[in-house]
Amino acid sequence: MKLLLPLLLLLCLELTLVCIYAEESSSIERNFNVEQISGYWFSIAEASDEREKIEEHGSMRAFVENITVLENSLVFKFHFIVNEECTEMTAIGEKTEKAGIYYMNYDGFNTFTILKTDYDNYIMIHLINKKDGKTFQLMELYGREPDLSLDIKEKFAKLCEEHGIIRENIIDLTNVNRCLEARE
Repeated sequence: MKLLLPLLLLLCLELTLVCIYAEESSSIERNFNVEQISGYWFSIAEASDEREKIEEHGSMRAFVENITVLENSLVFKFHFIVNEECTEMTAIGEKTEKAGIYYMNYDGFNTFTILKTDYDNYIMIHLINKKDGKTFQLMELYGREPDLSLDIKEKFAKLCEEHGIIRENIIDLTNVNRCLEARE
């Protein structure tokens, strides 16, 4: 009888963790609903194993505004800062034969996967860029609001580490010019 209570508590904890995990979705999971990522987003953080790509004036330092879901593609509306001015760009991610993996051509050949999302608050994307025989990774954290909780940012940092990107290579974009005035 003394063992039964601790076992029941452990079982309850495991069930709670399963329920929490089930609320998130990955684009490579069966329950991922790509249509739910449509809409407005804010760039919260970027990370890369080649930090210069995401630093100010880096080729991959982009600020998302909107994601539109089409039948076989995702359309991203981004802003970049060029010569101190916000410049709009649209990029199209095409579905690949592999579930949940998309590709696009921008500064090389990119494949990307939506690793985690809860649809209402955040989305975490992992991108692999290949150009001129070189490869680097990029991780992006988008939010439905201009900033996210420390818990979500920590989840993103851990996901970056799982992909071999050190914390020093994560750039918080919430305190930089994200071209938000260009949205109006």
